Amino acid sequence: MILDDSRWKGQIFVGGAWVPGAGGVADVIEPATGATLAQSGLAGPADVATAAVSASEAQREWVALPHPARAAVLRKAGALWAEHAEEISWWNIREVGAIEGMAGFAVHVAEQECYEAASLPSRPSGEILSSEGPRLSLARRLPVGVVGVISPFNVPIILGIRSVAPALALGNAVILKPDPRTAVTGGVTIARIFEEAGLPPGVLQMLPGGGDVGEAMVTHPLVSVISFTGSTAAGRRVGELAGKHLKRVHLELGGNSALIVLDDADVDAAVNLAAWGSFFHQGEICMTTGRHLVHTRLHDEFVEKLAAKAAHLPVGDPASGQVALGPLIDAGQRDKVHGLVTSSVAGGAKLAAGGSYEGLFYQPTVLTNVEVTSPAFEQEVFGPVAPVMRFADLDEAVRIATATEYGLSLGIVTRDVMKGLDLAARIPTGIVHINDQTVNDEANTPFGGVGASGTGSRFGGAAANIDAFTETQWVTMRSEPPSYPF
Repeated sequence: MILDDSRWKGQIFVGGAWVPGAGGVADVIEPATGATLAQSGLAGPADVATAAVSASEAQREWVALPHPARAAVLRKAGALWAEHAEEISWWNIREVGAIEGMAGFAVHVAEQECYEAASLPSRPSGEILSSEGPRLSLARRLPVGVVGVISPFNVPIILGIRSVAPALALGNAVILKPDPRTAVTGGVTIARIFEEAGLPPGVLQMLPGGGDVGEAMVTHPLVSVISFTGSTAAGRRVGELAGKHLKRVHLELGGNSALIVLDDADVDAAVNLAAWGSFFHQGEICMTTGRHLVHTRLHDEFVEKLAAKAAHLPVGDPASGQVALGPLIDAGQRDKVHGLVTSSVAGGAKLAAGGSYEGLFYQPTVLTNVEVTSPAFEQEVFGPVAPVMRFADLDEAVRIATATEYGLSLGIVTRDVMKGLDLAARIPTGIVHINDQTVNDEANTPFGGVGASGTGSRFGGAAANIDAFTETQWVTMRSEPPSYPF
């Protein structure tokens, strides 16, 4: 078993060893039942300093290895995700509250992220430039050194490995700080995979912790780049702190993505997309469909069918059987979701389905009669809530869709795909899916948003990853030193 807790119980991973953290220990709680699954270690700011020195020293030896050696570690890591998929999925279900399909998908993406990253070490590392003088002029890519990765609770495997794997492949060392609520799935698992894959000691450090640990990572002089995934509010603080220290930071933040259903769409197909986009993984995904814009001709039928589907989706403990939705991560998140729903209803929105909960299990909810300023329409809910608004024409759809600070993902449902593509060009967003909902992810594709959703596509795909985790250096060479006028 790769996650036998006799190795990591109550420990963090520093310098290639499992050691106690300065922050003590924390219980790993199963949100569906409240049961304690294990104990993880917690880091403190002092651990960041130790890890940064260790990582910086290990990185110099790691990058000096021949590129096939680095690629081999990434390929082995990919194989280990597949080999231990059942065990890792069990933890994903229990610790995160993911349903079985989501848990398996996360492990599959992690496997593919490692295989995609394994192709990076052998890619061309630069280009020959034209020069006015008699010299060879080059631009070459070099690893940044130490990359700090801060990942959230909601999809901890994917949102950690998509930065860890390419950063390692390109010759960097990594300090990973997972959310302490999902420290096993988002931290221990990744550390154990690479430990078993033969990654040299110190190249990957794993420090679960709170905001003080994240701040220490952002400010430490040996950490060159920060890759942060989380809320827009937290991302603003990370970006501000990184800017103060003149440090490059990649931010993948929140979203309030729209699904636009045009007047020529098939309503049943649109409802199927809408339900998946809003209710998959309890809505705890940055790409979740947070706003449904439906042409007035189809609006009433769409709401009726989406509400009926929501009312029949099974909600419960994902470890106990086949359910469509599991629990929200904790009571704080549940109360935030419910507060947005109830305040929207108090402001005039109508409940077509849901709006209630038992424990951490929130019923899939459909709201209609919403306004652009309704809290559940205007804000990122991060829960299973589908607010629906009607529009009369494309210009109105654009006005509604762009009335947000976010710009992560967009779905458009239409029989005329070129009309959909033209419409998408009018709406600022990092991702567009014509005739699909907003939640999609593949290891080889660029991923990121604009506006309050982040700093663009800095994750996924060779170009984005190379840009994110390397620096460009200009190099010239002459056969003889030139003679200058003085």
